[in-house]
Amino acid sequence: MSEIHLTINGQEVVAQSGQTVLEAAKAAGIDIPVLCHHPALSNWGACRMCVVEVEGMRTVQTACTLPAAEGMKISTHTPKTTSLRKFVLELLFSERNHYCMYCQMSGNCELQDQAYAHGLDHWTYPRPFEKLNVDASRKYFIMDHNRCILCSRCIRACAEVAANHTLDLRNRGAKTMVIADLDVPFGESSCVECGTCLQVCPTGALVDARSAYGGREKDVTHTPTTCMQCSIGCELDVVTRYSRLLRVDGVWGSEPNDGLLCVDGRFKPLYEERKRVTRPLLRKDGELVEVSWGEALAAVADKLKGGSCQGLAACATTNEALAGFAHLMNRVGGKGGRLEPQAPPLGYGVPGRVTDVLSADFIIVAGAQPLEYQRVIGYFIHRAADKGIPVAVITDTENALSERASMTVAAAQAGVVAQAAAAAEKVVLVYSIGIKPEVIAALKPLGDKVHFLALDPARNGKGAEAAGLQPLTPVKADVAYVLLGEQAPEETLQLKAGFKVVQAAYVSPLTEQADVVLPTPVWSERQGHVTTLDGAVKPLQVVLPAPAGVRDETEVFEQLLGLLG
Repeated sequence: MSEIHLTINGQEVVAQSGQTVLEAAKAAGIDIPVLCHHPALSNWGACRMCVVEVEGMRTVQTACTLPAAEGMKISTHTPKTTSLRKFVLELLFSERNHYCMYCQMSGNCELQDQAYAHGLDHWTYPRPFEKLNVDASRKYFIMDHNRCILCSRCIRACAEVAANHTLDLRNRGAKTMVIADLDVPFGESSCVECGTCLQVCPTGALVDARSAYGGREKDVTHTPTTCMQCSIGCELDVVTRYSRLLRVDGVWGSEPNDGLLCVDGRFKPLYEERKRVTRPLLRKDGELVEVSWGEALAAVADKLKGGSCQGLAACATTNEALAGFAHLMNRVGGKGGRLEPQAPPLGYGVPGRVTDVLSADFIIVAGAQPLEYQRVIGYFIHRAADKGIPVAVITDTENALSERASMTVAAAQAGVVAQAAAAAEKVVLVYSIGIKPEVIAALKPLGDKVHFLALDPARNGKGAEAAGLQPLTPVKADVAYVLLGEQAPEETLQLKAGFKVVQAAYVSPLTEQADVVLPTPVWSERQGHVTTLDGAVKPLQVVLPAPAGVRDETEVFEQLLGLLG
Protein backbone atom coordinates (compact mmCIF):
# COMPACT_ATOMS: atom_id res chain seq x y z
CA MET A 1 0.00 0.00 0.00
CA SER A 2 1.14 3.53 -0.77
CA GLU A 3 0.62 6.55 1.44
CA ILE A 4 -1.82 9.30 0.61
CA HIS A 5 -2.20 12.68 2.29
CA LEU A 6 -5.44 14.44 3.12
CA THR A 7 -6.80 17.02 5.52
CA ILE A 8 -9.61 16.25 7.97
CA ASN A 9 -10.95 19.13 10.07
CA GLY A 10 -7.78 21.06 9.34
CA GLN A 11 -5.58 18.19 10.54
CA GLU A 12 -3.03 16.68 8.17
CA VAL A 13 -3.69 12.95 7.94
CA VAL A 14 -1.56 10.23 6.34
CA ALA A 15 -3.69 7.35 5.11
CA GLN A 16 -3.11 4.18 3.12
CA SER A 17 -4.39 3.75 -0.40
CA GLY A 18 -7.53 1.65 -0.36
CA GLN A 19 -8.76 3.09 2.92
CA THR A 20 -12.08 4.87 3.14
CA VAL A 21 -12.38 8.34 4.62
CA LEU A 22 -13.94 6.75 7.72
CA GLU A 23 -11.01 4.37 8.15
CA ALA A 24 -8.49 7.16 7.65
CA ALA A 25 -10.28 9.36 10.19
CA LYS A 26 -10.49 6.54 12.73
CA ALA A 27 -6.78 5.75 12.34
CA ALA A 28 -6.06 9.43 13.04
CA GLY A 29 -8.27 9.46 16.14
CA ILE A 30 -11.03 11.53 14.54
CA ASP A 31 -14.55 10.43 15.40
CA ILE A 32 -17.25 10.17 12.75
CA PRO A 33 -20.64 8.84 13.94
CA VAL A 34 -21.89 5.56 12.42
CA LEU A 35 -24.82 3.17 12.82
CA CYS A 36 -24.90 0.78 9.86
CA HIS A 37 -21.11 0.56 9.64
CA HIS A 38 -19.18 -2.20 11.44
CA PRO A 39 -15.44 -2.82 10.92
CA ALA A 40 -15.96 -6.57 10.38
CA LEU A 41 -18.55 -6.02 7.64
CA SER A 42 -18.70 -4.54 4.16
CA ASN A 43 -19.45 -0.84 3.89
CA TRP A 44 -23.10 -0.06 3.27
CA GLY A 45 -23.70 3.69 3.53
CA ALA A 46 -27.38 3.25 4.36
CA CYS A 47 -27.84 5.06 7.67
CA ARG A 48 -26.26 8.35 6.48
CA MET A 49 -24.89 9.08 9.95
CA CYS A 50 -21.31 9.28 8.68
CA VAL A 51 -21.93 12.08 6.14
CA VAL A 52 -19.06 14.52 5.69
CA GLU A 53 -18.42 17.55 3.51
CA VAL A 54 -15.60 17.31 0.98
CA GLU A 55 -14.20 20.42 -0.65
CA GLY A 56 -15.04 20.39 -4.36
CA MET A 57 -17.91 17.90 -4.06
CA ARG A 58 -21.42 19.24 -4.53
CA THR A 59 -23.20 17.18 -1.86
CA VAL A 60 -22.31 15.51 1.40
CA GLN A 61 -20.66 12.09 1.14
CA THR A 62 -20.86 8.95 3.26
CA ALA A 63 -17.43 8.54 4.84
CA CYS A 64 -17.76 4.76 5.13
CA THR A 65 -18.02 4.30 1.33
CA LEU A 66 -15.91 7.20 0.07
CA PRO A 67 -12.35 6.19 -0.83
CA ALA A 68 -9.70 8.44 0.64
CA ALA A 69 -7.79 10.28 -2.09
CA GLU A 70 -4.68 12.42 -2.28
CA GLY A 71 -5.29 16.07 -1.38
CA MET A 72 -8.84 15.68 -0.07
CA LYS A 73 -10.06 18.37 2.34
CA ILE A 74 -12.79 16.98 4.56
CA SER A 75 -14.97 18.47 7.29
CA THR A 76 -16.74 16.00 9.58
CA HIS A 77 -18.72 18.23 11.96
CA THR A 78 -20.21 21.22 10.17
CA PRO A 79 -23.63 22.75 10.79
CA LYS A 80 -24.85 20.95 7.67
CA THR A 81 -23.59 17.46 8.61
CA THR A 82 -24.69 17.81 12.24
CA SER A 83 -28.17 18.93 11.15
CA LEU A 84 -28.45 16.03 8.70
CA ARG A 85 -27.41 13.49 11.34
CA LYS A 86 -29.95 14.84 13.79
CA PHE A 87 -32.63 14.65 11.09
CA VAL A 88 -31.68 11.01 10.40
CA LEU A 89 -32.00 10.19 14.10
CA GLU A 90 -35.38 11.92 14.32
CA LEU A 91 -36.62 9.81 11.43
CA LEU A 92 -35.25 6.60 12.98
CA PHE A 93 -37.00 7.34 16.27
CA SER A 94 -40.24 8.12 14.43
CA GLU A 95 -40.31 4.57 13.04
CA ARG A 96 -40.79 1.44 15.16
CA ASN A 97 -41.10 1.60 18.94
CA HIS A 98 -37.91 2.82 20.56
CA TYR A 99 -38.83 3.17 24.24
CA CYS A 100 -35.38 3.34 25.81
CA MET A 101 -36.57 3.05 29.39
CA TYR A 102 -37.92 -0.47 28.72
CA CYS A 103 -35.13 -1.75 26.49
CA GLN A 104 -32.52 -4.21 27.75
CA MET A 105 -29.86 -2.33 25.76
CA SER A 106 -30.50 1.04 27.42
CA GLY A 107 -27.07 2.32 28.38
CA ASN A 108 -25.32 0.10 25.82
CA CYS A 109 -27.20 1.15 22.67
CA GLU A 110 -25.49 2.83 19.74
CA LEU A 111 -28.74 4.47 18.62
CA GLN A 112 -29.35 5.87 22.12
CA ASP A 113 -25.74 7.09 22.33
CA GLN A 114 -26.12 9.03 19.09
CA ALA A 115 -29.44 10.48 20.25
CA TYR A 116 -27.80 11.83 23.40
CA ALA A 117 -24.81 13.11 21.41
CA HIS A 118 -27.09 15.05 19.06
CA GLY A 119 -29.35 16.50 21.73
CA LEU A 120 -32.55 14.53 21.07
CA ASP A 121 -34.90 14.76 24.05
CA HIS A 122 -38.29 14.19 22.43
CA TRP A 123 -39.97 12.71 19.35
CA THR A 124 -40.15 15.31 16.61
CA TYR A 125 -42.63 13.48 14.40
CA PRO A 126 -46.07 11.98 15.20
CA ARG A 127 -46.24 8.64 16.96
CA PRO A 128 -46.97 5.87 17.82
CA PHE A 129 -45.88 3.26 15.30
CA GLU A 130 -47.85 0.05 14.92
CA LYS A 131 -46.80 -2.79 17.21
CA LEU A 132 -44.55 -5.35 15.52
CA ASN A 133 -43.90 -9.00 16.24
CA VAL A 134 -41.31 -10.35 18.65
CA ASP A 135 -39.80 -13.62 17.42
CA ALA A 136 -38.75 -15.77 20.39
CA SER A 137 -38.70 -19.06 18.51
CA ARG A 138 -34.94 -19.52 19.01
CA LYS A 139 -33.57 -20.81 22.29
CA TYR A 140 -30.66 -18.45 22.76
CA PHE A 141 -31.72 -15.07 21.38
CA ILE A 142 -34.80 -13.12 20.35
CA MET A 143 -35.67 -10.81 17.45
CA ASP A 144 -37.69 -7.75 18.45
CA HIS A 145 -38.69 -5.99 15.23
CA ASN A 146 -39.94 -2.99 17.21
CA ARG A 147 -36.35 -1.95 17.92
CA CYS A 148 -34.84 -2.68 14.51
CA ILE A 149 -33.45 0.29 12.52
CA LEU A 150 -32.85 -1.75 9.32
CA CYS A 151 -29.12 -1.09 9.35
CA SER A 152 -28.58 -4.55 7.77
CA ARG A 153 -25.62 -5.36 10.01
CA CYS A 154 -27.22 -8.69 10.94
CA ILE A 155 -27.83 -9.56 7.29
CA ARG A 156 -24.25 -8.76 6.28
CA ALA A 157 -22.85 -10.62 9.29
CA CYS A 158 -24.86 -13.72 8.41
CA ALA A 159 -23.74 -13.58 4.78
CA GLU A 160 -20.15 -12.31 5.07
CA VAL A 161 -18.88 -13.62 8.41
CA ALA A 162 -20.83 -16.83 9.05
CA ALA A 163 -21.55 -17.32 5.31
CA ASN A 164 -24.93 -18.82 6.16
CA HIS A 165 -27.22 -16.44 4.22
CA THR A 166 -30.25 -16.94 6.46
CA LEU A 167 -31.25 -13.28 6.81
CA ASP A 168 -32.58 -10.81 4.27
CA LEU A 169 -35.15 -8.03 3.86
CA ARG A 170 -38.71 -8.17 2.59
CA ASN A 171 -40.90 -5.32 1.35
CA ARG A 172 -39.73 -1.73 1.00
CA GLY A 173 -40.13 1.58 2.76
CA ALA A 174 -41.86 1.62 6.15
CA LYS A 175 -42.97 -1.99 5.59
CA THR A 176 -39.42 -3.32 5.32
CA MET A 177 -38.68 -6.20 7.71
CA VAL A 178 -35.71 -8.43 8.44
CA ILE A 179 -36.70 -12.03 7.68
CA ALA A 180 -35.19 -15.49 7.98
CA ASP A 181 -35.21 -17.61 4.82
CA LEU A 182 -38.60 -17.26 3.11
CA ASP A 183 -40.09 -15.38 6.07
CA VAL A 184 -40.33 -18.28 8.52
CA PRO A 185 -39.89 -18.06 12.31
CA PHE A 186 -36.21 -17.81 13.16
CA GLY A 187 -36.36 -21.04 15.15
CA GLU A 188 -37.54 -22.91 12.05
CA SER A 189 -35.01 -21.34 9.71
CA SER A 190 -31.56 -22.33 8.49
CA CYS A 191 -30.02 -20.26 11.31
CA VAL A 192 -27.00 -22.05 12.84
CA GLU A 193 -27.14 -19.97 16.05
CA CYS A 194 -23.58 -18.73 15.76
CA GLY A 195 -24.75 -15.44 17.29
CA THR A 196 -22.73 -13.20 14.96
CA CYS A 197 -25.83 -11.15 14.11
CA LEU A 198 -26.52 -10.72 17.81
CA GLN A 199 -23.03 -9.38 18.48
CA VAL A 200 -23.10 -6.77 15.69
CA CYS A 201 -26.64 -5.44 16.32
CA PRO A 202 -26.38 -1.73 17.33
CA THR A 203 -29.75 -1.61 19.14
CA GLY A 204 -31.98 -3.88 21.22
CA ALA A 205 -33.49 -5.60 18.19
CA LEU A 206 -31.56 -8.81 18.79
CA VAL A 207 -31.83 -9.82 22.44
CA ASP A 208 -29.57 -12.31 24.18
CA ALA A 209 -31.97 -14.41 26.26
CA ARG A 210 -29.51 -15.04 29.07
CA SER A 211 -27.85 -11.67 29.55
CA ALA A 212 -30.83 -9.35 28.90
CA TYR A 213 -31.18 -6.85 31.76
CA GLY A 214 -28.17 -8.50 33.42
CA GLY A 215 -26.12 -5.32 33.63
CA ARG A 216 -24.95 -2.33 31.61
CA GLU A 217 -21.49 -2.16 30.14
CA LYS A 218 -20.17 -0.15 33.08
CA ASP A 219 -21.38 -2.84 35.50
CA VAL A 220 -19.88 -5.96 33.90
CA THR A 221 -16.45 -7.59 33.79
CA HIS A 222 -14.77 -8.75 30.56
CA THR A 223 -12.30 -11.64 30.74
CA PRO A 224 -10.31 -12.78 27.67
CA THR A 225 -9.80 -16.53 27.40
CA THR A 226 -9.68 -19.39 24.90
CA CYS A 227 -12.59 -21.59 23.85
CA MET A 228 -12.23 -25.24 24.91
CA GLN A 229 -15.24 -26.71 23.13
CA CYS A 230 -13.14 -28.02 20.21
CA SER A 231 -9.54 -27.99 19.02
CA ILE A 232 -9.62 -24.71 17.02
CA GLY A 233 -8.90 -22.48 20.01
CA CYS A 234 -11.08 -19.44 19.26
CA GLU A 235 -10.52 -16.34 21.37
CA LEU A 236 -13.38 -15.41 23.68
CA ASP A 237 -14.49 -12.33 25.57
CA VAL A 238 -16.48 -13.67 28.53
CA VAL A 239 -18.81 -11.20 30.20
CA THR A 240 -19.75 -11.64 33.87
CA ARG A 241 -21.44 -9.79 36.70
CA TYR A 242 -21.74 -10.78 40.36
CA SER A 243 -20.09 -14.18 39.67
CA ARG A 244 -22.68 -14.95 37.00
CA LEU A 245 -21.88 -15.81 33.40
CA LEU A 246 -23.81 -13.38 31.22
CA ARG A 247 -22.60 -13.99 27.69
CA VAL A 248 -19.69 -14.90 25.46
CA ASP A 249 -18.54 -12.64 22.61
CA GLY A 250 -16.06 -13.16 19.82
CA VAL A 251 -12.98 -10.94 19.56
CA TRP A 252 -12.75 -9.10 16.23
CA GLY A 253 -9.30 -9.30 14.68
CA SER A 254 -8.22 -12.29 16.80
CA GLU A 255 -6.64 -15.47 15.47
CA PRO A 256 -7.67 -17.91 14.26
CA ASN A 257 -11.41 -17.10 14.22
CA ASP A 258 -11.44 -13.30 13.72
CA GLY A 259 -14.45 -12.87 16.02
CA LEU A 260 -16.54 -15.68 14.52
CA LEU A 261 -17.90 -18.20 17.03
CA CYS A 262 -20.30 -21.13 16.84
CA VAL A 263 -23.17 -22.25 19.02
CA ASP A 264 -20.83 -24.59 20.93
CA GLY A 265 -18.51 -21.78 21.93
CA ARG A 266 -20.95 -18.89 22.39
CA PHE A 267 -24.11 -20.36 23.89
CA LYS A 268 -24.08 -24.02 24.92
CA PRO A 269 -21.57 -23.77 27.80
CA LEU A 270 -23.80 -21.14 29.43
CA TYR A 271 -26.75 -23.53 29.43
CA GLU A 272 -25.02 -26.51 31.06
CA GLU A 273 -27.56 -28.68 32.90
CA ARG A 274 -25.48 -31.66 34.03
CA LYS A 275 -25.10 -32.20 37.78
CA ARG A 276 -21.77 -30.90 39.06
CA VAL A 277 -19.27 -32.86 41.14
CA THR A 278 -18.12 -30.44 43.84
CA ARG A 279 -16.71 -32.74 46.55
CA PRO A 280 -14.46 -35.82 46.48
CA LEU A 281 -16.43 -39.07 46.62
CA LEU A 282 -15.25 -42.44 47.93
CA ARG A 283 -17.09 -45.73 47.64
CA LYS A 284 -17.91 -47.15 51.06
CA ASP A 285 -20.15 -50.17 51.56
CA GLY A 286 -21.11 -50.01 47.90
CA GLU A 287 -22.13 -46.31 47.96
CA LEU A 288 -20.28 -43.19 46.88
CA VAL A 289 -20.10 -40.79 49.83
CA GLU A 290 -18.52 -37.37 50.26
CA VAL A 291 -15.14 -37.41 51.97
CA SER A 292 -12.30 -34.97 52.54
CA TRP A 293 -9.63 -34.42 49.92
CA GLY A 294 -7.09 -35.96 52.26
CA GLU A 295 -9.05 -39.20 52.63
CA ALA A 296 -9.80 -39.44 48.90
CA LEU A 297 -6.20 -38.83 47.82
CA ALA A 298 -4.86 -41.25 50.43
CA ALA A 299 -7.13 -43.97 49.03
CA VAL A 300 -5.95 -43.28 45.47
CA ALA A 301 -2.26 -43.14 46.42
CA ASP A 302 -2.56 -46.42 48.34
CA LYS A 303 -3.90 -48.21 45.26
CA LEU A 304 -1.35 -46.60 42.92
CA LYS A 305 1.54 -47.89 45.02
CA GLY A 306 0.89 -51.49 44.10
CA GLY A 307 -0.36 -53.27 41.01
CA SER A 308 -0.73 -52.30 37.40
CA CYS A 309 -2.31 -48.98 36.34
CA GLN A 310 -3.76 -47.57 33.15
CA GLY A 311 -4.37 -43.85 32.76
CA LEU A 312 -6.87 -42.51 30.23
CA ALA A 313 -7.24 -38.77 29.62
CA ALA A 314 -10.02 -36.98 27.82
CA CYS A 315 -8.23 -33.95 26.44
CA ALA A 316 -10.69 -31.39 27.81
CA THR A 317 -8.16 -29.76 30.09
CA THR A 318 -5.00 -27.68 30.12
CA ASN A 319 -1.52 -28.49 28.82
CA GLU A 320 -0.29 -28.33 32.39
CA ALA A 321 -2.86 -30.88 33.59
CA LEU A 322 -2.13 -33.28 30.72
CA ALA A 323 1.61 -33.04 31.39
CA GLY A 324 0.99 -33.63 35.11
CA PHE A 325 -1.20 -36.64 34.33
CA ALA A 326 1.48 -38.13 32.06
CA HIS A 327 4.10 -37.56 34.77
CA LEU A 328 1.93 -39.28 37.37
CA MET A 329 1.46 -42.31 35.12
CA ASN A 330 5.21 -42.52 34.49
CA ARG A 331 5.88 -42.26 38.22
CA VAL A 332 3.69 -45.29 39.04
CA GLY A 333 4.88 -47.27 36.02
CA GLY A 334 1.48 -47.14 34.36
CA LYS A 335 0.53 -46.75 30.75
CA GLY A 336 -1.00 -43.33 30.06
CA GLY A 337 -2.90 -42.30 26.94
CA ARG A 338 -5.86 -40.36 25.57
CA LEU A 339 -9.41 -41.57 25.17
CA GLU A 340 -10.12 -39.85 21.86
CA PRO A 341 -8.92 -41.25 18.51
CA GLN A 342 -6.48 -39.28 16.39
CA ALA A 343 -6.44 -38.38 12.71
CA PRO A 344 -3.79 -40.42 10.82
CA PRO A 345 -0.65 -38.80 9.38
CA LEU A 346 -0.62 -38.18 5.62
CA GLY A 347 3.08 -38.59 4.88
CA TYR A 348 3.07 -35.59 2.54
CA GLY A 349 2.07 -31.93 2.45
CA VAL A 350 2.77 -29.20 4.99
CA PRO A 351 0.81 -28.37 8.16
CA GLY A 352 -1.77 -25.68 7.49
CA ARG A 353 -3.41 -23.01 9.57
CA VAL A 354 -7.12 -22.42 10.02
CA THR A 355 -6.91 -19.15 8.12
CA ASP A 356 -5.37 -20.97 5.13
CA VAL A 357 -8.92 -22.02 4.26
CA LEU A 358 -9.67 -18.40 3.35
CA SER A 359 -6.63 -18.04 1.08
CA ALA A 360 -6.77 -21.44 -0.65
CA ASP A 361 -7.48 -21.82 -4.35
CA PHE A 362 -8.81 -25.37 -3.90
CA ILE A 363 -10.28 -26.99 -0.78
CA ILE A 364 -10.70 -30.71 -0.17
CA VAL A 365 -12.71 -32.14 2.74
CA ALA A 366 -12.22 -35.83 3.46
CA GLY A 367 -13.37 -37.92 6.42
CA ALA A 368 -14.43 -34.84 8.37
CA GLN A 369 -17.68 -33.07 9.28
CA PRO A 370 -16.61 -29.48 10.07
CA LEU A 371 -20.18 -28.19 10.23
CA GLU A 372 -20.90 -30.58 13.11
CA TYR A 373 -17.65 -30.16 15.06
CA GLN A 374 -15.01 -27.44 14.56
CA ARG A 375 -17.87 -25.46 12.99
CA VAL A 376 -15.85 -22.27 12.49
CA ILE A 377 -13.76 -24.12 9.91
CA GLY A 378 -16.99 -25.19 8.21
CA TYR A 379 -18.11 -21.54 8.08
CA PHE A 380 -14.71 -20.54 6.67
CA ILE A 381 -15.15 -23.17 3.93
CA HIS A 382 -18.55 -21.66 3.13
CA ARG A 383 -16.94 -18.22 2.90
CA ALA A 384 -14.35 -19.56 0.49
CA ALA A 385 -17.08 -21.19 -1.59
CA ASP A 386 -18.96 -17.87 -1.71
CA LYS A 387 -15.87 -16.33 -3.31
CA GLY A 388 -15.81 -19.01 -6.00
CA ILE A 389 -13.10 -21.23 -4.52
CA PRO A 390 -13.71 -24.87 -5.60
CA VAL A 391 -14.63 -27.16 -2.71
CA ALA A 392 -14.49 -30.94 -3.14
CA VAL A 393 -15.99 -33.29 -0.57
CA ILE A 394 -14.82 -36.90 -0.45
CA THR A 395 -17.26 -39.00 1.52
CA ASP A 396 -19.19 -42.25 1.49
CA THR A 397 -21.83 -40.82 3.83
CA GLU A 398 -23.83 -37.61 4.04
CA ASN A 399 -21.83 -34.43 4.60
CA ALA A 400 -23.48 -31.04 5.18
CA LEU A 401 -20.75 -29.32 3.16
CA SER A 402 -21.88 -31.12 0.01
CA GLU A 403 -24.72 -28.63 -0.42
CA ARG A 404 -22.26 -25.83 -1.21
CA ALA A 405 -19.44 -27.96 -2.64
CA SER A 406 -18.34 -27.88 -6.28
CA MET A 407 -18.12 -31.66 -6.31
CA THR A 408 -18.84 -34.57 -4.00
CA VAL A 409 -17.36 -37.99 -4.70
CA ALA A 410 -17.05 -41.33 -2.95
CA ALA A 411 -13.73 -42.42 -1.49
CA ALA A 412 -13.17 -44.73 -4.43
CA GLN A 413 -13.23 -41.70 -6.79
CA ALA A 414 -10.77 -39.58 -4.78
CA GLY A 415 -8.41 -39.59 -7.76
CA VAL A 416 -10.91 -37.42 -9.64
CA VAL A 417 -10.47 -34.76 -6.96
CA ALA A 418 -6.68 -35.00 -7.20
CA GLN A 419 -6.91 -34.37 -10.94
CA ALA A 420 -9.27 -31.40 -10.44
CA ALA A 421 -6.87 -29.87 -7.90
CA ALA A 422 -3.71 -30.53 -9.91
CA ALA A 423 -3.55 -27.02 -11.38
CA ALA A 424 -4.11 -25.26 -8.05
CA GLU A 425 -1.19 -23.62 -6.30
CA LYS A 426 -2.50 -23.85 -2.74
CA VAL A 427 -4.65 -26.85 -1.87
CA VAL A 428 -6.08 -27.02 1.64
CA LEU A 429 -7.02 -30.52 2.78
CA VAL A 430 -9.34 -30.64 5.77
CA TYR A 431 -9.55 -34.18 7.14
CA SER A 432 -10.14 -36.13 10.32
CA ILE A 433 -10.39 -39.66 11.66
CA GLY A 434 -12.84 -40.69 8.92
CA ILE A 435 -10.32 -40.38 6.07
CA LYS A 436 -9.64 -43.69 4.33
CA PRO A 437 -6.20 -45.02 3.32
CA GLU A 438 -7.20 -45.08 -0.36
CA VAL A 439 -8.07 -41.37 -0.16
CA ILE A 440 -4.69 -40.54 1.39
CA ALA A 441 -3.00 -42.49 -1.40
CA ALA A 442 -5.10 -40.89 -4.16
CA LEU A 443 -4.26 -37.35 -3.03
CA LYS A 444 -0.52 -38.01 -2.64
CA PRO A 445 0.35 -36.75 -6.17
CA LEU A 446 -0.59 -33.25 -4.96
CA GLY A 447 2.51 -33.41 -2.75
CA ASP A 448 3.69 -30.34 -0.89
CA LYS A 449 1.12 -28.02 -2.44
CA VAL A 450 -1.23 -29.61 0.13
CA HIS A 451 -1.70 -27.56 3.31
CA PHE A 452 -3.41 -30.02 5.62
CA LEU A 453 -5.63 -29.44 8.64
CA ALA A 454 -5.98 -32.64 10.62
CA LEU A 455 -9.10 -31.98 12.69
CA ASP A 456 -8.57 -33.53 16.10
CA PRO A 457 -11.71 -34.86 17.82
CA ALA A 458 -10.03 -34.08 21.14
CA ARG A 459 -10.42 -30.56 22.50
CA ASN A 460 -6.74 -30.22 23.39
CA GLY A 461 -5.24 -32.99 21.32
CA LYS A 462 -2.07 -31.02 20.59
CA GLY A 463 -1.53 -30.57 24.31
CA ALA A 464 -1.95 -34.32 24.83
CA GLU A 465 0.49 -35.02 22.01
CA ALA A 466 3.07 -32.73 23.62
CA ALA A 467 2.60 -34.66 26.88
CA GLY A 468 3.22 -37.95 25.09
CA LEU A 469 -0.35 -39.19 25.39
CA GLN A 470 -1.43 -41.32 22.44
CA PRO A 471 -4.84 -42.97 21.86
CA LEU A 472 -5.50 -45.95 24.15
CA THR A 473 -8.41 -48.29 24.74
CA PRO A 474 -9.26 -49.61 28.21
CA VAL A 475 -7.45 -52.81 29.16
CA LYS A 476 -7.39 -54.95 32.27
CA ALA A 477 -5.46 -53.37 35.11
CA ASP A 478 -5.50 -53.23 38.88
CA VAL A 479 -6.18 -49.48 38.76
CA ALA A 480 -7.83 -47.39 36.06
CA TYR A 481 -7.36 -43.63 36.38
CA VAL A 482 -9.51 -41.50 34.06
CA LEU A 483 -8.95 -37.75 33.68
CA LEU A 484 -12.33 -36.78 32.24
CA GLY A 485 -12.63 -33.08 33.05
CA GLU A 486 -15.92 -31.63 31.79
CA GLN A 487 -16.19 -33.98 28.83
CA ALA A 488 -19.15 -36.35 28.62
CA PRO A 489 -17.81 -39.93 28.31
CA GLU A 490 -18.89 -42.30 25.59
CA GLU A 491 -21.83 -44.37 26.77
CA THR A 492 -20.04 -47.56 25.79
CA LEU A 493 -16.91 -46.79 27.84
CA GLN A 494 -16.36 -49.50 30.44
CA LEU A 495 -13.33 -49.57 32.71
CA LYS A 496 -11.66 -52.98 33.13
CA ALA A 497 -10.02 -52.52 36.51
CA GLY A 498 -10.47 -53.58 40.09
CA PHE A 499 -10.17 -49.99 41.35
CA LYS A 500 -11.44 -47.03 39.35
CA VAL A 501 -10.58 -43.36 39.79
CA VAL A 502 -12.44 -40.75 37.78
CA GLN A 503 -11.47 -37.08 37.86
CA ALA A 504 -14.50 -35.26 36.45
CA ALA A 505 -16.54 -32.06 36.60
CA TYR A 506 -19.96 -33.67 36.11
CA VAL A 507 -21.85 -36.75 37.22
CA SER A 508 -21.97 -39.39 34.48
CA PRO A 509 -22.32 -43.17 34.09
CA LEU A 510 -18.53 -43.30 34.38
CA THR A 511 -18.47 -41.56 37.77
CA GLU A 512 -21.23 -43.89 38.95
CA GLN A 513 -18.98 -46.93 38.39
CA ALA A 514 -15.94 -45.29 40.02
CA ASP A 515 -14.47 -46.09 43.43
CA VAL A 516 -13.12 -42.56 43.83
CA VAL A 517 -14.43 -39.42 42.12
CA LEU A 518 -12.30 -36.27 42.22
CA PRO A 519 -13.94 -32.98 41.15
CA THR A 520 -12.31 -30.80 38.48
CA PRO A 521 -12.80 -27.23 37.24
CA VAL A 522 -14.80 -26.40 34.11
CA TRP A 523 -13.71 -24.14 31.24
CA SER A 524 -14.61 -20.89 33.01
CA GLU A 525 -12.63 -21.85 36.14
CA ARG A 526 -9.37 -22.94 34.53
CA GLN A 527 -5.98 -21.26 34.59
CA GLY A 528 -3.29 -22.47 32.24
CA HIS A 529 -2.78 -23.01 28.53
CA VAL A 530 -4.10 -25.01 25.58
CA THR A 531 -2.48 -25.76 22.24
CA THR A 532 -4.69 -24.94 19.29
CA LEU A 533 -5.13 -26.77 15.99
CA ASP A 534 -2.61 -24.33 14.51
CA GLY A 535 -0.07 -25.28 17.18
CA ALA A 536 -0.31 -21.96 19.03
CA VAL A 537 -0.14 -22.09 22.82
CA LYS A 538 -2.93 -19.85 24.12
CA PRO A 539 -3.89 -18.84 27.66
CA LEU A 540 -6.92 -19.83 29.71
CA GLN A 541 -7.99 -17.26 32.27
CA VAL A 542 -10.16 -17.81 35.33
CA VAL A 543 -13.52 -16.21 34.59
CA LEU A 544 -15.30 -17.35 37.76
CA PRO A 545 -13.94 -18.99 40.91
CA ALA A 546 -14.44 -22.74 41.20
CA PRO A 547 -16.70 -24.12 43.94
CA ALA A 548 -14.91 -24.45 47.29
CA GLY A 549 -14.48 -28.22 47.02
CA VAL A 550 -12.95 -28.21 43.54
CA ARG A 551 -9.19 -28.27 42.96
CA ASP A 552 -7.18 -27.81 39.79
CA GLU A 553 -5.96 -31.10 38.32
CA THR A 554 -2.30 -30.10 38.43
CA GLU A 555 -2.57 -29.45 42.17
CA VAL A 556 -4.13 -32.88 42.67
CA PHE A 557 -1.35 -34.61 40.70
CA GLU A 558 1.32 -32.83 42.73
CA GLN A 559 -0.35 -33.94 45.97
CA LEU A 560 -0.57 -37.53 44.75
CA LEU A 561 3.10 -37.50 43.78
CA GLY A 562 3.91 -36.26 47.27
CA LEU A 563 1.90 -39.11 48.86
CA LEU A 564 3.65 -41.66 46.65
CA GLY A 565 7.00 -40.53 48.04
